[in-house]
Amino acid sequence: MLEIKDISKRFVKRLDVAAKIANRLGASAKEEVVHAVDGVSIAINKGEVVGLVGESGCGKSTLGRMVAGILEPTSGEIHYKGNAVAAKTGKDAAEAALQIQMIFQDPFASLNPRMRVEDIIGEAPVLHGIVAASEKVSYVEQVMLRVGLDPEYRRRYPHQFSGGQRQRIGIARALAVKPDFLVCDEAIAALDVSIQAQVINLFMDLRRDLDLTYLFISHDLSVVEHISDRVVIMYLGRIVEVSPTDELFEKTNHPYTTALLNEVPRVEMRGLDYQPISGEIPSPLDPPTGCHFHPRCLHAMDRCAAERPELREISPGRLAACHLNDDK
Repeated sequence: MLEIKDISKRFVKRLDVAAKIANRLGASAKEEVVHAVDGVSIAINKGEVVGLVGESGCGKSTLGRMVAGILEPTSGEIHYKGNAVAAKTGKDAAEAALQIQMIFQDPFASLNPRMRVEDIIGEAPVLHGIVAASEKVSYVEQVMLRVGLDPEYRRRYPHQFSGGQRQRIGIARALAVKPDFLVCDEAIAALDVSIQAQVINLFMDLRRDLDLTYLFISHDLSVVEHISDRVVIMYLGRIVEVSPTDELFEKTNHPYTTALLNEVPRVEMRGLDYQPISGEIPSPLDPPTGCHFHPRCLHAMDRCAAERPELREISPGRLAACHLNDDK
């Protein structure tokens, strides 16, 4: 359904007037470039739930926003149902803009506080001709029921709802244009644990009932293990491992994935002193050469600092980017 080909995103901070003047006087100020996503390729099949996992700042949300058409890639291509699409341009992009919807992390900041729920949910379907204006109220009521909201509350404003209810409004807004693909960006991170379970169950029910496909972005490995068919591990803008969920949690391959799973609290590991990954995640302004993880890796070799490992198949359905696999 979705294929991402060697996609990258750079955010450039241009030199201001003062820096340009300083350069003329002999300074050496340079433009700052944030390497948010660096050469990512992945394919997602119809009906699949792919969990995208990584530390804060690794580029997960940026990748999700490019998939949803909110950000335009610096380089690379996104193909949706076989058609190449670019953000905000062309007929295929217009179709993908409706077919691919995003659910944001903050269920309050992502809703217009001055709009009533019936307008938040019903505006886009009317604008795009999915329903007639005269049918908006009944359509909104149907969508609200679908996500577990009382239609009697459709005239209320976002601040009159709890966090879990606001997230359901965000889900309803995304579903209102009848998408095939949902990008869920930390969609439960801001919710209480009990509410998280309800929203996860809602996602699973919607997947079954509406035949949806998900890119589920999260830093919570326990949630990803529960909901995902396949897991993609991302580090500093690059994908380091891709695996079916069961196989990944049974046996990891990349050292970064191993370190992440070792930090997940489990009942059978009670009393264990957890050791965090050594060092800090490098700045995307100046990422390390070669393998981005080599400054923090216990197995790093000279080659790791000089040569970027390719993401390649190590067994059926499993991919990893690590020089340690070259001898296997």
